[in-house]
Amino acid sequence: MNITETIIGFLKDTGFANMTMGQAIMLLISLLLLYLAIVKKFEPLLLVPISFGMLLANIPVAGLMSPPENGEIGGILYYLYQGVKLGIFPPLIFMGVGAMTDFSPLIANPKSILLGAAAQLGIFFTFIVANLLGFTLPEAASTAIIGGADGPTALYLTSKLADHLLGPIAVAAYSYMALVPLIQPPIMKALTTDEERKVRMGQLRPVTKAERIVFPIMVTLLVSLILPSAASLVGFLMLGNLFRETTLTDRLSDAAQNNIMNMVTIFLGLTVGATANAETFLNPKTLMITGLGLVAFSIGTAGGVLFGKIMYKTSGGKVNPLIGSAGVSAVPMAARVSQKVGQEYDPGNFLLMHAMGPNVAGVIGSAVAAGLLLNMFG
Repeated sequence: MNITETIIGFLKDTGFANMTMGQAIMLLISLLLLYLAIVKKFEPLLLVPISFGMLLANIPVAGLMSPPENGEIGGILYYLYQGVKLGIFPPLIFMGVGAMTDFSPLIANPKSILLGAAAQLGIFFTFIVANLLGFTLPEAASTAIIGGADGPTALYLTSKLADHLLGPIAVAAYSYMALVPLIQPPIMKALTTDEERKVRMGQLRPVTKAERIVFPIMVTLLVSLILPSAASLVGFLMLGNLFRETTLTDRLSDAAQNNIMNMVTIFLGLTVGATANAETFLNPKTLMITGLGLVAFSIGTAGGVLFGKIMYKTSGGKVNPLIGSAGVSAVPMAARVSQKVGQEYDPGNFLLMHAMGPNVAGVIGSAVAAGLLLNMFG
């Protein structure tokens, strides 16, 4: 073989020579998402690994998501992806969320759980619509769960019911989580009045240490016994919170919040992005999933706000309806949005702790909704 043939052979093996139009489009999308994450600062902890995973998976010939074949070892992202496919990563993320989250606002104001429940309206509405549009029942359930604005829950349910849709559903779920600050405020403002948005809520009652310790244990028992299919998500969420609340497990709480959470976030983000290849992403069904996910999330936000208005009326004007938008599961982003919108109309109004109640309830609610759908269609 002469030098010319060697050069030609090398050029034929490059990614440039083997790139398809679909891969080129996916690479451009990944670069756009990286721009949004790094320059526009749209949830970089989520979007940077997701978009980079998308970039890596769509590089021609590299085979980072290739399964093992003919005795050959598969790509590294394929093996990491098994943590998603086997339902390992989502509960570990939930454990970290539980360890980082103070459940006291929900314990202090148990009525907040109604706002979390109302925000799941988008899931069940979109499930019906998706089924009417031709999705199978498992596919409709997997698409609808995007409305919970909870990436790990969407991954967990989809891996069990419709793993062939995991790529587009994962990207849609995490994208909408990242875009919470853009999607929610217009809906919140459209459904509330100036008077409602300016409501200042009273200080929450102090919560005892005993209450904070008993709460995760009782929730785990109650939810898991009623709906065993939700046990892995709810159980790991409450385990993380129990690590946080007992003074005997500080090291475990720190590991769940930091080392484990950071590692799993990297692996989860990379592999979620890596599922977004041209074959599964660039087709009409993916566009439908993306659109239905936005509908689900928007209706979930509206459901929480509208139930907040009901509580505003029944409480004699003591509940600010804006906290209802935090009933979706994006913790703590949705609660921060409630705070931000409230302060646009009254800079001295502090809604964050009040919004954390429905926000925590939303995490539990989306896990319960996923367990219910899994129980019905799994």
